[in-house]
Amino acid sequence: MEITLRLLDESVSEKLFKFELENKSFFEKVGLSRGENYYDFNNFKTMMKEIIVEQERDLLYMYLIENSCGNIVGRVNLVSVIRGNLNKAEIGYRIGEQYQGRGYATSAVKLVLEKELNQHKLHRVEAGTATDNMGSQIVLIKNGFQFVGRYNQYIHQNGRWHDSLSFEKILD
Repeated sequence: MEITLRLLDESVSEKLFKFELENKSFFEKVGLSRGENYYDFNNFKTMMKEIIVEQERDLLYMYLIENSCGNIVGRVNLVSVIRGNLNKAEIGYRIGEQYQGRGYATSAVKLVLEKELNQHKLHRVEAGTATDNMGSQIVLIKNGFQFVGRYNQYIHQNGRWHDSLSFEKILD
């Protein structure tokens, strides 16, 4: 399985929007809802432009995961970039429903960690998962992340509070 990471730019807005629409119900089952405004193409394009500006300002980096045929199979994102004494980011990723369980997330996280160290010059990366998201936890552990703790009642979803697990990786 060969994948590439592509930094988000305006040229992929339509392709990414189609991917998000195709996976809407799946992503909302396994993660947080993005809200209906996210699925309005004009709003989506505006959000993409804002993300590109934030990338240029070194605040976040959003990558598309593409397979050898050029299809988007998922996304891997570096958000909440903090420079200075902390020099860190948080990582998040999501893989389309039809591509689940094939190693795409593990490979994409490995590639983005190389970018974090060599291109973005970050020192550490942090990640959080739902307590029952074993697949995501395995992706992190396979990429050398260490479990650092549990946050009780951390995120409100579907009318109740849920715990979250925290992981970290030191890059240099």
